[in-house]
Amino acid sequence: MRKQLDKTYDPKQFEEKTYQAWLQGGYFHAKPNPDKRPYTIVMPPPNITGQLHLGHAMDCTLQDCLIRFRRMQGYEALWLPGADHASIATEAKIVQKLKEEGVDKQDLGREGFLKRAWEWKEQYGGRIVEQQKKMGSSCDWDRARFTLDEGCSKAVNEVFCKLYDEGLIYRGERIINWCPTCKTSISDAEVEYEDHAGHFWHLRYPFTDGSGYIELATTRPETMLGDTAVAVHPDDERYKAMVGKTLTLPLVGREIPLIADEYVDMEFGTGVVKITPAHDPNDFEVGLRHELPVINVLNEDATLNEQGGKYAGMDRYEARRAIVRDLEEGGFLVRTEDHQHNVGACYRCRSVVEPRVSKQWFVRMEPLAGPAMEVVKNGSLQFVPERFAKIYYHWMENIRDWCISRQLWWGHRIPAWYCDDCGEITVAKFAPERCAHCGGSHIRQDEDTLDTWFSSALWPFSTLGWPDKTPELSYFYPTDTLVTGYDIIFFWVARMIFSGVHNMGEIPFKNVFIHGLIRDAQGRKMSKSLGNGVDPMEVIEQYGADALRLTLCTGNSPGNDMRFSDEKVRASRNFANKLWNASRFILMNLSDEVTSLDLPRELTLEDKWFLSLYNRLVREVTDNLEHFELGVAVQKLYDFIWDILCDWYIELTKARIAAGGESAKRAQQVLVHVMGGALRLLHPFMPFITEEIWQALPSEGISESVMVAPWPEYRPELCFEREEEEFSKIMEVIKAVRNRRSEMNVPPSRKAKLYIATGLPETMEKGAAFFERLAGASEVEIGQSFSIEGAVQVVTGDARIFIPLGELIDLDKERERLQKEREQAEQDVSFFGKKLENPSFVDRAPEKVVNAEREKLQKAKDRLQKIVESLEALK
Repeated sequence: MRKQLDKTYDPKQFEEKTYQAWLQGGYFHAKPNPDKRPYTIVMPPPNITGQLHLGHAMDCTLQDCLIRFRRMQGYEALWLPGADHASIATEAKIVQKLKEEGVDKQDLGREGFLKRAWEWKEQYGGRIVEQQKKMGSSCDWDRARFTLDEGCSKAVNEVFCKLYDEGLIYRGERIINWCPTCKTSISDAEVEYEDHAGHFWHLRYPFTDGSGYIELATTRPETMLGDTAVAVHPDDERYKAMVGKTLTLPLVGREIPLIADEYVDMEFGTGVVKITPAHDPNDFEVGLRHELPVINVLNEDATLNEQGGKYAGMDRYEARRAIVRDLEEGGFLVRTEDHQHNVGACYRCRSVVEPRVSKQWFVRMEPLAGPAMEVVKNGSLQFVPERFAKIYYHWMENIRDWCISRQLWWGHRIPAWYCDDCGEITVAKFAPERCAHCGGSHIRQDEDTLDTWFSSALWPFSTLGWPDKTPELSYFYPTDTLVTGYDIIFFWVARMIFSGVHNMGEIPFKNVFIHGLIRDAQGRKMSKSLGNGVDPMEVIEQYGADALRLTLCTGNSPGNDMRFSDEKVRASRNFANKLWNASRFILMNLSDEVTSLDLPRELTLEDKWFLSLYNRLVREVTDNLEHFELGVAVQKLYDFIWDILCDWYIELTKARIAAGGESAKRAQQVLVHVMGGALRLLHPFMPFITEEIWQALPSEGISESVMVAPWPEYRPELCFEREEEEFSKIMEVIKAVRNRRSEMNVPPSRKAKLYIATGLPETMEKGAAFFERLAGASEVEIGQSFSIEGAVQVVTGDARIFIPLGELIDLDKERERLQKEREQAEQDVSFFGKKLENPSFVDRAPEKVVNAEREKLQKAKDRLQKIVESLEALK
């Protein structure tokens, strides 16, 4: 008994059930197979703090489309899922939860806090996985990884020790970005710069010998308490004689030198800058060159420390106001000037970061950046679209050493131990019992953890078992495609590239497919503050996962942002309904003799036209998917299924099927063959509905599930160019007649004879039956030319069609209707004309309003002209 589709399309009836069937069938699982080529995608691991948002949903959909496509092509397709421990974000969430319970992180201690963190992971870590499953994600869940699992941790320690031994990881006192809210260092890539309205405070620093003062400007007067010099350019004639003298630091009274350094831009402002090595990266470098002391005036929470004197304990902005006030009272403030400048903020909490000298662990980037750029330059690794390679180069060429230590507890603890006996550091993969230098037992591990991105940089190979030489690593690495948004090229993509090249000697992936961001219908970024965010789970609840997936693919082009709206989701749902109803029609009218997707031996003209278009669709969709043009591919599928299959071919074959016999069976075979192929082409985009219909379709000898059915292939023998062109001419006539009847409001039930004058009588003869069924023809006469009075004429590229007016409409009633429309149109022309002849309106109204009235007048005139022409034709 053949399975029947329900009367209406209701995704809730089968989506969950279908997904469970896929899991039970083991279709998502991939393993090394010497008889197949591998195709691998590693999922950008979402944070365990989160839940699925539209960006994740698009990411998942695009990856799933590619993996399903390659799986059907016969690849051993692995989509490896996982989650990121997300140290800063997760720790912040847990600290907040503890705060709500009245518990302080420090009171719990490290072990107690980590116990709570793992409980958090167990509670919330699986939430996003369940949501990904609802999206239809065909991940190999058996291989799911976590950046803090045992295997990934082993890889992290291996890489840290390797880079340390090579001199590429070092510990030093450098200027870093400090987040006073998260209370940890963050890397340059984690700082986001925004324009802020601020001020330039112009200050006088007096010479200690009483010989006057020097003027400079600053945007951060609170840091002046840590000034250890003032600098000018060595070639600046204005100050050459003063270099070497000392100045008295206002409000502090400390003597500081006036130095000369080429860092200073003598064309900017007064050509004088204050040097604060502890709180500015450029000043820090100047300080190293001139051996200046480093005075840190800020605590970890951005309050002033004991170096701040009477301002100690104040918040940085409170201290700024107090210092400016005191500078003014002391006569040191010359003037205050408004100034727009870039201010760095923590990408997680949006707090303004503080440049701060601190002892941290760093990765030396220059030796790693060169080889990582070379693999892109030589084409081994490609960005899609290519323009993103320029952004990658720019960042890599200007990269600074990467600060990898974080003052957090949740994360990979740095594998370094300090000896209290000799003061040396032991770096080891496993916890040592004694100091490697003196053999002492008084050793303690570094308190800090590693930057989250240090572990996720190893994701493409750590997840496959590295540093062990596993069968999976040798078979699936390097991976094929990374799918990600352009917003994390620096955070993650670049780090994976240099980590893969350095540690594996190979690129981590062959292609980086960059997609844009999802914006709302007005083009705005989705955010909590705007209240324009969309919950994918709510969309699935209302419309089904397939409708959401189709929406996220439609109009999607590599690297470009896209807009999301309810209207688009409804259109996707309507498409699913259309496909469902077409499938039901085919299945309800299917002979029991049709048991496979095989084509009949004999084909009619319309069959060949239809198959030729389908055959081209196979070639083009395959090519689009191979070039990551998913939006183009799905649009072609949408147009073919809606227009060619549903609106044309099914209509063309209804009479054949109703008549029964061998011709009906052949039409059914063609329908089933193309529907079977179209379902496979559509499956990567809409997996659930295509599976449900596939289960009802006679597909004997192919596969039990559409997701492992072979991908359709282009067949040269199904290319019928001559028949395709011939039948297109017939369709042109049908469309032209339909349009003319619609314009004249002729009801479909009213038939009329068609006289077709053409130089292609044989082609038009083949279309006669279709003209009667689809163009409202009572009969058809075909000849070289006709002269028929009182007939409507319709012209196509190959024919002139005459339709006697009397057969189309009641002439008297039509004249009466048109006369009423003429009177209304004349009134409109008169009304708008008088309005525009009125000088007081034209002179006083805004130009936009006047132009709008002119457009209305022109439209009214055009409409009147058409009505007059129609009345003339009826005489």
